[in-house]
Amino acid sequence: MISPDKIIKEKRVTEKSAQLEANMNQHVFEVYPQSTRTEVAEAVEKLYGVKVARVNIFTVKGKNKRSRTVRGQYGKTPDMKKAVVTLQQGESIDTV
Repeated sequence: MISPDKIIKEKRVTEKSAQLEANMNQHVFEVYPQSTRTEVAEAVEKLYGVKVARVNIFTVKGKNKRSRTVRGQYGKTPDMKKAVVTLQQGESIDTV
């Protein structure tokens, strides 16, 4: 098994994730691409010391980008896997 700090890459902080935190007690993380729901739940519980109620995982496809230096050359930003973690009632993660 992979260590918890490698499964959870970073906490995503956006307007939408801030609303999820405030209203629904859900937190959004960018996770290792081959990780599963149970691995993500265990990693969050170990890193933050909270109880996880539910984990939803989805893959965000990278965008196609055009090169600025070579005409007609296209590239792609990398794909990313995100997890929306719902915490049990009364649990919270302190963010600084």
